[in-house]
Amino acid sequence: MKTAKDVLKSIKDNDVKYVDLRFTDPRGKWQHVTFDVGMIEEDTFAEGLMFDGSSIAGWKAINESDMCLMPDPVTATIDPFFAETTLVIVCDVLEPTTGEPYNRDPRGMAKKAEAMVKSMGVGDTVFFGPEAEFFVFDDVRYQTTPYNTGFKLDSSELPINSDTEYEGGNLGHRIRTKAGYFPVPPQDSVQDMRSEMLGAMAKMGVKVEKHHHEVASAQHELGMKFDTLTLMADQMQIYKYCIQQVAHIYGKTATFMPKPVYGDNGSGMHCHQSIWKEGKPVFAGNKYADLSETCLSYIAGIIKHAKAINAFTNPSTNSYKRLVPGYEAPVLLAYSARNRSAFVPDSLHLQSKGQARRSALPRPDGQSLSRLCRDADGRPRRHQEQARSGPGDGQGPLRPAEGRTEVDPDGVRQLARGAGKSRQGPRLPQAWRRIRRRLHRQLHRTEDDRSRAF
Repeated sequence: MKTAKDVLKSIKDNDVKYVDLRFTDPRGKWQHVTFDVGMIEEDTFAEGLMFDGSSIAGWKAINESDMCLMPDPVTATIDPFFAETTLVIVCDVLEPTTGEPYNRDPRGMAKKAEAMVKSMGVGDTVFFGPEAEFFVFDDVRYQTTPYNTGFKLDSSELPINSDTEYEGGNLGHRIRTKAGYFPVPPQDSVQDMRSEMLGAMAKMGVKVEKHHHEVASAQHELGMKFDTLTLMADQMQIYKYCIQQVAHIYGKTATFMPKPVYGDNGSGMHCHQSIWKEGKPVFAGNKYADLSETCLSYIAGIIKHAKAINAFTNPSTNSYKRLVPGYEAPVLLAYSARNRSAFVPDSLHLQSKGQARRSALPRPDGQSLSRLCRDADGRPRRHQEQARSGPGDGQGPLRPAEGRTEVDPDGVRQLARGAGKSRQGPRLPQAWRRIRRRLHRQLHRTEDDRSRAF
């Protein structure tokens, strides 16, 4: 669907009863409000619908709470989970007095990032292809009271259940630590559930590709085809929504927490990235790993600003429990065509031999705000500082990490660290630290603070 008329026709053809308008909050969570189909007219796509922005953490104060949801007809799709036929439409958030995009709307920020790439002449299209891993558990319990603090996770796949007594007997077939990539059933116990997840995503308009078990016990991944930055972020929200909905139907719970289990692999969200101009890949060239000078400069910018970008791509304390040696997580500020320990691995997967290249960012995790994560990685303006020199020629600290492992003492000594100690989290420049403190205060303010300006 491309226009408002297309959406209204779909509503009539599918006998839609309700329209669910959705947007992303500052924490990266999908929010929604459902309207009776009689409230949706062609003017709705030009004028929008109002909602209370003061109840969204990090947004408006109570004295300026009215905000406008502007539906994007391109995103309209039927929700496969609701009993009543419901059409979902993703919205931009606008200032009601001016009609301008709200400057804290993640979707609006993603659109600005795409527009900036075009205005700079670097390219006309920015593609992102995220690969978000997740865990599925049978039971999750936690408590944070002064008298009882802790958590407990369980899944029939976990190796700790090798001697658990089950009704009908314990049939074995547990997945050992770091041995889940990727045996067939019965060790892979949720093949059918993942297929349903992929099917639900396809029904909601996502171009799906594959699904498989991941390295850790109870860890999984679904694959979807890359798309432009903003639309890919929309699809990542659908990705998370379908996974958690299907898991819930199965009586299980899915989480994108980066490191829920100590001693086993954590969940990342690799982001394949490429810029195209006039139908040609800007990243393809004749430099290292068949990359162009532009791509190497792009990588240099990401590496140079890595610790600041971490605030968006790895926002939780748990994020830095994952970024440690030994678990296929990036721990070195380096780039490589094959080494998974590198901060920026350059993908060897070619769409057409000699015609397409992309760089990948394995650092982000599923708790990142998807739109801001892609925005932070995709803005090339700050990369210009190193555009001439690139990320390195093999002699400096930022050089290809070929032949290096994540525990090689010589390599570690010569390469800068990506995130610092896990207890420490990212070391940010002073200006970024101020932004993070202000954002933290805004997201965690009390109701009494709502009337105060940001």
